Amino acid sequence: MSPPNPLDNLSRPGGSLKPEPPDATEIAGLLRTGRARLADAGNTTLALESRFDLAYNAAHALCLAALRTKGYRASNRYIVFQVLPHTLGLGPEVWRVLDLCHNKRNLGEYEGLLEVDERLVKDLIVATQRVADALSAV
Repeated sequence: MSPPNPLDNLSRPGGSLKPEPPDATEIAGLLRTGRARLADAGNTTLALESRFDLAYNAAHALCLAALRTKGYRASNRYIVFQVLPHTLGLGPEVWRVLDLCHNKRNLGEYEGLLEVDERLVKDLIVATQRVADALSAV
């Protein structure tokens, strides 16, 4: 008997995930935009806030692509980061950075309090690159 799939557990009624067959066109688009935004986030001539936005949106697109590949859709934006151990085998050193940046992004979007520094943006880019690398290895 195989161990229970945590993604299946999260897709029960009222859960954070919904089963949905993977869509190759959607996944390809998420990968394309995620990789392009990640590359642009490394452009140090851009404002730090712009680089953060690009890296965060790259991370979200890539993590969503990983989840969609597994046959699920998230009902909450942040869940794509929290399930990285189950979609790509990435540990807390990656998803905690992405979760922190999700919270920073929300403060910026909903309260106008986007407080990021060079170190956070660098950590976000590194974490996002780890996601991109893990997707390439799949």
